Amino acid sequence: MVSAHTTKQRIFTQEDVNFLQAVANVLGSAIQRQAVEQAVRQAGQRKDEFLALLGHELRNPLTPIRSAVDLMKMEPTQDARLTRMSGIIDRQVGHLTRLVDDLLDVSRITHGKVTLRKETVELASAVRNATEAVQSLIQTRKHALSVTLPDEPVYLNADPVRLIQVIDNLLSNAAKYTPEGGHIRLVAEATSKQVTLHLIDNGIGMPSDLVPHIFEVFVRGEQDLARSIGGLGLGLTLVHGLVEMHGGTMEARSAGVGKGSEFIVRLPRLIPQSRGHEQALDDAQGVANKKNARVLIVDDNVDIAMAFPMMLETVGEEVRVVHRGQAALDVAPEFLPHVVLLDIGLPGMDGFEVACRMRQVPGLQATKLVTITGYGQEQDRFRSKEAGFDNHLVKPVNMQAILGVLPAD
Repeated sequence: MVSAHTTKQRIFTQEDVNFLQAVANVLGSAIQRQAVEQAVRQAGQRKDEFLALLGHELRNPLTPIRSAVDLMKMEPTQDARLTRMSGIIDRQVGHLTRLVDDLLDVSRITHGKVTLRKETVELASAVRNATEAVQSLIQTRKHALSVTLPDEPVYLNADPVRLIQVIDNLLSNAAKYTPEGGHIRLVAEATSKQVTLHLIDNGIGMPSDLVPHIFEVFVRGEQDLARSIGGLGLGLTLVHGLVEMHGGTMEARSAGVGKGSEFIVRLPRLIPQSRGHEQALDDAQGVANKKNARVLIVDDNVDIAMAFPMMLETVGEEVRVVHRGQAALDVAPEFLPHVVLLDIGLPGMDGFEVACRMRQVPGLQATKLVTITGYGQEQDRFRSKEAGFDNHLVKPVNMQAILGVLPAD
């Protein structure tokens, strides 16, 4: 007897198989892509953590060296050799500091972690500060530097520190890649809407195939042993990123090897509505007359803890030194410091916790808390502010910066 019920069997065609295979490929690609993206994010995070730690570890030993050089400069000497040697140490500490800063800055810029603090900046003031910063390198390499500025005052809406950094890096780059006795020109032009900076040198120049890639990370021109200049190939990448963050553009030109280079920076011009609000950068002057402040230094690095008191006692400050957080909390209520120079990376109780506890001690609410640390990223500055610090100084710190946080007479 034949059943009236017939079972229907689905037969997959080749088109069905192809479709299912395509779906599987898409899903597999999506899963694989997600895994790759997650791995890239994790690698990026690990890289950032490594760079932050590297910056901290490199800045720590630079601090006592910088302090020692500052002390050597304060001691009058007739020995020309000592003067030359201290100058060498000073320049090389500055070079090492620049390498560390460039490495960390490029990482922050590429990850969008840099925040500009814009204000009205006079172009002439920024140029003056930048040229002063690079003057030692210019003189050492026996270059002639000429600066041409517009006759009238020109203003920009910019982060003054970063704008100086842009000009400084371009000048330093020109000085390094121009043989001794070269000529470097900085020419600024202004229209109603734009400011253009031309940085021109008669240095080693660039081959045509290098010019389009000169702003990429770690890109450097080939150098023979006689032109071994050093550096990480990060300076121009950093400058390019900062210029773009200011709403500007940047261009590189060269007629070829041995024919010099030109870098052009274009930035939006600011026309202030009220001249009363125009303000140039303040020079760090007049701090040497700060006397008789009580300063508590908290740092577990013995060399740093020795160098800072020597500097401060030279200008008449009263100093106490401790190496642990708990020791700082024990000494502070009795010493009643005007300023506490406090490291973050202390053993046991870190500087953040020390600052929080110190803010709760009677008689210390008005004490200025200053962190001096190798950690200088945005999140580090934010955390120090949350902990109650008034200032965040990044190692290596020179004497001018230390004196600058002390109270006035």
